Amino acid sequence: MTLYGVGLGPGDADLVTMRGKRVLERADVVYSPGRLSRSVATEHVPEERIGDLDFPMTRDEDELRRAWKAAAAEIAPRARDGDAAFVTLGDPNVYSTFGHLRRTLAAFHPEVDLEVVPGVSAVTAFATALGVEVAAGERLALREAARGAAPVGPDRLILFKVTDAPATHEGLTEAGYDVVYGRRLFMEQGETVVTDDPSEIDDRDYYTLAYAEKRGAGSTPATAAFEAEDASNAAESDAEPTAKTDGGSAASGLGGTERAEGEAGGDDPRTEDGGRR
Repeated sequence: MTLYGVGLGPGDADLVTMRGKRVLERADVVYSPGRLSRSVATEHVPEERIGDLDFPMTRDEDELRRAWKAAAAEIAPRARDGDAAFVTLGDPNVYSTFGHLRRTLAAFHPEVDLEVVPGVSAVTAFATALGVEVAAGERLALREAARGAAPVGPDRLILFKVTDAPATHEGLTEAGYDVVYGRRLFMEQGETVVTDDPSEIDDRDYYTLAYAEKRGAGSTPATAAFEAEDASNAAESDAEPTAKTDGGSAASGLGGTERAEGEAGGDDPRTEDGGRR
């Protein structure tokens, strides 16, 4: 049968895709690598169909390989005999633990069929929460900023795992970036915080992201002209009229405006004697 890698989105159970929801509802067993992903999955799957996996909190690569090999050995027979799912926050292919499982299955259980169900990634959720638009043609890089790292490069960066915001902030601002932070965005667990003050999030939290943009890097898309035009029109409409409004000549041009509007509406611009107004 099939193992499905299901992206749960950023943490709010309502942001699981319809396809992801259908897969979770019909899977024989759903495996979760952590508490947060489990809490989202249980909004769609009864507890008795949630499978447990043990992942040690370590950087020792040998121990991690042993853990993933054990996880693959647990999952493979369930995926051969029926449908199983492995859930992860965000998208399975973006800064996710799912890649470790896929590589381990390919090495030791190549007979297991695998299908990925994409989810709303932290990148797009973060940009939405902060009102950040990444316009066409702009360069954007994804970086990890754990333990105070301050990676630089392109004009725009989205940083994952900002666990020491003050140190990261210092490095980025010195390099000419403006920075805004978001913590636990679209998550039902914990406090959501959006701030440009790193002291407000100086405690370590794995689910903190940052958006950094070099000063002066803002682009001007074609439709930005509408905003300037609206502002200009608003300023004109607020000004007190200083001219006649009977179609005659006027210092402020209102007469010309009336004639133009009349012509646009189908009025004949000629006078009764055949001349032009």
